[in-house]
Amino acid sequence: MARHLLSNISSAYIEAANRLRPKNRKRKIVVYVESYDDIFFWRDVLSEFEDENTAFEVMLPSRTNLNRGKKTALMNKLGESLGGYMIACVDADLDYLLQRHTPSSQRMLDNPYVIHTYAYSIESYQCYAPSLHNVCVMATLNDRNIFNFEEYLHQYSEIIYELFVWMVWLHRHGRFNDFPLNNFNNIVSVEQLNVFKPLDALERVRRQVNRKLAWLQQHVKDAKGKLTPLKLELEGLGLRKDNTYLFIQGHHLMENVVDAALTPVCTILRREREKDIKMLARGNNQQMNNELACYSHSQFQPAQMLRRNTQFKDCDIYQLLRNRIADFLKTYNKGLVDQKEIPDA
Repeated sequence: MARHLLSNISSAYIEAANRLRPKNRKRKIVVYVESYDDIFFWRDVLSEFEDENTAFEVMLPSRTNLNRGKKTALMNKLGESLGGYMIACVDADLDYLLQRHTPSSQRMLDNPYVIHTYAYSIESYQCYAPSLHNVCVMATLNDRNIFNFEEYLHQYSEIIYELFVWMVWLHRHGRFNDFPLNNFNNIVSVEQLNVFKPLDALERVRRQVNRKLAWLQQHVKDAKGKLTPLKLELEGLGLRKDNTYLFIQGHHLMENVVDAALTPVCTILRREREKDIKMLARGNNQQMNNELACYSHSQFQPAQMLRRNTQFKDCDIYQLLRNRIADFLKTYNKGLVDQKEIPDA
């Protein structure tokens, strides 16, 4: 009760403060997000939409404790008071593709004050394939392109697509235990990837996927004939064979698919740069050591650069997110924020 009262007071305070601002001052919209990394991501995304009238302040979802996460942003007392000058920006997870077949999906999609990522999570955008070479450059300061990340994730997506559709179908029907998300993640993990022979690792994933598909076809008879229309529906939501990686669990994608290639590629690029320095020093050990130290101090860890990657804004799924924010603000600025008047996803 006290927390609910506090959140209502907070909303009323922000609204009152906005009314007291001079007419030429910006109105502030408070944006609740899931975790620390989300603050940077959503600040970058929302900055595009700030103008002379509107500003955003991005913060964690609780003022009274250290609780974080989507549940805190959407389902506690604070979530009930979203509206007016308070919104939530969250990861879509599978809720977007489940399209109201579960209570959590319904809560997310039907709340006009909630904006979601469309892709599974912010990590999905940070792993956007065309941007990964730039991540390597940021981490290693070596611009040589030795690995085709776009083709790698394209082929990976085609391999896992059918199995992913099966999982969505089962989860839409409440059959989570028949194919848990962690089971899917284990099957589609990339292991022991050789960056010069990536097809070997992808073929191992393909064999694991095919074994699970055969099992599902044998044991889940009631799905027969129902996956084709689901594929068409999911395509309308943005999921295709070539971009399935954007819709799998973001942390799994980052840690068990992208990093499987990113870290060894960055290691090779660093060794190349160090070899060049040693060669150019021509036996001058002091100059060589100074240059190696300078290069070492200029490097960053690939994972760190990946989590600060903002080069995803030409992604077609990201355009859905941009359109959603623009639609919300258009209605908000007209003073017509209403559940029926804001188009949901």
